[in-house]
Amino acid sequence: MGILSEEEFRKGLKSDDRLLGLDVGTKTIGIAFGSVMAGFASPLQVIQRTKIAKDAEILKKLIAEYNAAGLVVGWPLNIDGTVGARCQGVRDVMLEIMKYIPDIAVVFYDERFSTKKAEHFMIDEVDLSRKKRGQIVDKMAAQIILQDFLDGY
Repeated sequence: MGILSEEEFRKGLKSDDRLLGLDVGTKTIGIAFGSVMAGFASPLQVIQRTKIAKDAEILKKLIAEYNAAGLVVGWPLNIDGTVGARCQGVRDVMLEIMKYIPDIAVVFYDERFSTKKAEHFMIDEVDLSRKKRGQIVDKMAAQIILQDFLDGY
């Protein structure tokens, strides 16, 4: 399958498909789960990144467990919408992971402000401490990325 354009990815989706949302960082990968039919996403977990093979194995298990049809990966564009070094880093990580999981559809989805939205929610709405925010911000960002994608479906 591989990396698809958003149009190709959406065309291939069925109403009962399930998806995983990923927020790929340098130290962690935040993961969310969502359903096309239900139209909502939930934070799932955070992978502490180690080696690509180990990260891919965890991801592969989650894909099987949640019967995910595809991955919606946060695409950290610059504020002005251009592709920068952070996008290249995410692309590089995903290309390596896909060597271990070649049979899944992947789409990069604009994630500008997803971490900020997650932090804003946790501070203003839930009033979480800095320590607790640090533990869940990555999976909350993944949830926001996936929810934004599903909202556009």
